[in-house]
Amino acid sequence: MACIEDMKAENTVVIDLAGKTSLADTMIVTSGRSNRHVGAIADRVIQDLKDKGFGNARVEGLPACDWVLIDAGDVLVHVFRPEVRGFYNLEKMWGADRPHDKASQ
Repeated sequence: MACIEDMKAENTVVIDLAGKTSLADTMIVTSGRSNRHVGAIADRVIQDLKDKGFGNARVEGLPACDWVLIDAGDVLVHVFRPEVRGFYNLEKMWGADRPHDKASQ
């Protein structure tokens, strides 16, 4: 999403979830430098989704702006403050570097 780059979000990662979960096909994880920056990035993403005809996305965490989750159906967008992002480490949990399930081998 170009609006994420326009808002100077940092360390944006796009994770392909196809075949890993039925929650969504794509997860975008990015960071803002402060609560205010996280809120501004989230507001811009929400507005961009509306402008492009994706309707009303479900949003969690906007009042605190430590971690904002935007659920746009096939795309999940997580906007974090860096400390919170490091704590939850979603990239490791969902990313390509995730170890394969040994039980299926």
